[in-house]
Amino acid sequence: MEDCLAKKMEITVSEAEKRTGRNAMNIQETYTAYLIETRAVESQSEGHCAPVESLWRRYSEFELLRNYLSVTYPHIVVPPLPEKRADFVWHKLSADNMDPDFVERRRIGLENFLLRVASHPVLCQDKIFYAFLMQEGGWKEMVNETGFQLKADSRLKALNATFRVKNPDKRFTELKHYSDELQSVISHLLRVRARVADRLYGVYKVHGNYGRVFSEWSAIEKEMGDGLQSAGHHMDVYAASIDDILEEEEHYADQLKEYLFYAEALRAVCRKHELMQYDLEMAAQDLTSKKQQCEELATGTVRTFSLKGMTSKLFGQETPEQREAKIKVLEEQIQEGEEQLKSKNLEGRDFVKSAWADIERFKEQKNHDLKEALISYAVMQISMCKKGIQVWTNAKECFSKM
Repeated sequence: MEDCLAKKMEITVSEAEKRTGRNAMNIQETYTAYLIETRAVESQSEGHCAPVESLWRRYSEFELLRNYLSVTYPHIVVPPLPEKRADFVWHKLSADNMDPDFVERRRIGLENFLLRVASHPVLCQDKIFYAFLMQEGGWKEMVNETGFQLKADSRLKALNATFRVKNPDKRFTELKHYSDELQSVISHLLRVRARVADRLYGVYKVHGNYGRVFSEWSAIEKEMGDGLQSAGHHMDVYAASIDDILEEEEHYADQLKEYLFYAEALRAVCRKHELMQYDLEMAAQDLTSKKQQCEELATGTVRTFSLKGMTSKLFGQETPEQREAKIKVLEEQIQEGEEQLKSKNLEGRDFVKSAWADIERFKEQKNHDLKEALISYAVMQISMCKKGIQVWTNAKECFSKM
């Protein structure tokens, strides 16, 4: 961690800007661009003011970066991006992806994504990631030249592997189940929070009716008028405060959403392991089949029924020369298959070792982050309740002075 990029460079996504331009289909579109600013830390420590490097990136470029990292480092739980469009929001909050409040929260999420990658012991060393931070022109071409898309596994192949692996690794099976459960419980928690926020919004706004009634009442009371008017003012302030409170609450919800999306990153590692195990089993099965064919040709016996065997009986046996040629080809294929199987076994062991080390790192990070987020959320709720108590305490004092 001492060598990670986050220790050597300050990285911020400092602002967002709404822009209009034409896409690849030459259709005019409106999008948001984000300003990434970087500054070397070493220069500052030596008493020099390091220059700030800056460039603009679209959300789609962040997506391209993450796709590249996911394919290039399949054994790593790659940090997720913030949502492209708002989800799990209380109904008074805009779900428009151009809404300024949503864009601001996404700006914070994109900065967090960059800091996560820059803090990762492996991802931070990637040249494409470094170029993303430092090189605006030609970056997309640089990514595409890596050919990472060719390494991407098809969804159909992944689905096939899920159902056909005969000896799945119990640890990865349990991890996959855990990621499903984690996503489910956080989704439920966010839905509950959104429902509570809706009701809380209504309760706070109804307090504004106290303000209106107290104000109307104060107009017909001479001795009590000032006290009622003051109490009404406190109620109005209380009613108006809920907008800022729930907007702040969305930031805590975004911290939970990050781990909602991390669950998919965990599953991606599990799927990759399934694919590797599937390829290994298919290679072993193919090798066994070739060895059996070679043995049958060498001994002249057929263990299992085959169309080829029936053809031989009907149209005569192969000549010794033909059989020898086939045996030679099979022996070469068997040798090649054994080397391939050995290579796949080694690759699989390396993947498991690397993946499990990163999963342990992720678990430690997750436990720390979720604990912090839940404590901060609880502190905020306590603070909100205290403000409610203070409003009614102020109202009580106003009534006492009447």
